[in-house]
Amino acid sequence: MSIGYAADKQSLLRRLKRVEGQIRGIQRMLEEDRYCVDILIQIAAVRAALDKVGLALIEDHTRGCVRNALASNQGEEAIDELLDVIAQFLK
Repeated sequence: MSIGYAADKQSLLRRLKRVEGQIRGIQRMLEEDRYCVDILIQIAAVRAALDKVGLALIEDHTRGCVRNALASNQGEEAIDELLDVIAQFLK
């Protein structure tokens, strides 16, 4: 079984490593008693970056796994699963 994000795996990993660096930067900002607003702006940037990774995964899943499920007559299950994960993602 192949994964839907296989073609984008390296790009996704690079994005996540960038997010990891942003998180470390926020930790440093707290340790250095930086201004609250600056920290909140960085937290918003991390959330936006994670959302982009999530959206890329949803797109890959839809174009790969869901498409394959539709082709093999398992579309209803795949669509239900996709809707569930989108609902979780939007919380």
